[in-house]
Amino acid sequence: MTDTLTREIEIGESPQNPLRRALRRARAWVERHPRIRFAYRFAVAVLGVTVAVIGLILVPLPGPGWLIVFLGIAILGTEFPAAHRLGQWLKRVLAKAVSHWKTWHASRSARASSTSRMDTPRA
Repeated sequence: MTDTLTREIEIGESPQNPLRRALRRARAWVERHPRIRFAYRFAVAVLGVTVAVIGLILVPLPGPGWLIVFLGIAILGTEFPAAHRLGQWLKRVLAKAVSHWKTWHASRSARASSTSRMDTPRA
């Protein structure tokens, strides 16, 4: 990942982020009310599954189908540990794939530039 993206992710994951603080307060309130907690978990499950299914439907079409699927898994991961573990695993696999692609791309670019230098006629 680029340094800018990494820095933005760290800022977003910071516990001092105002949005995170507000969500933590709301979550604490929900935890104090068992009936609301069940409704909240049910709503999160319905929303997460709906988003993931819509993403799966959009996968064969041009656009951000997989991104929407991952968003649905992230929504589910806020309440369900199995979905959270799946999201963490996907994040690791995708980071590794991007790293491999960058390495492959850099070696291919280096090979192409060295080949083009050999093909140029000398004066």
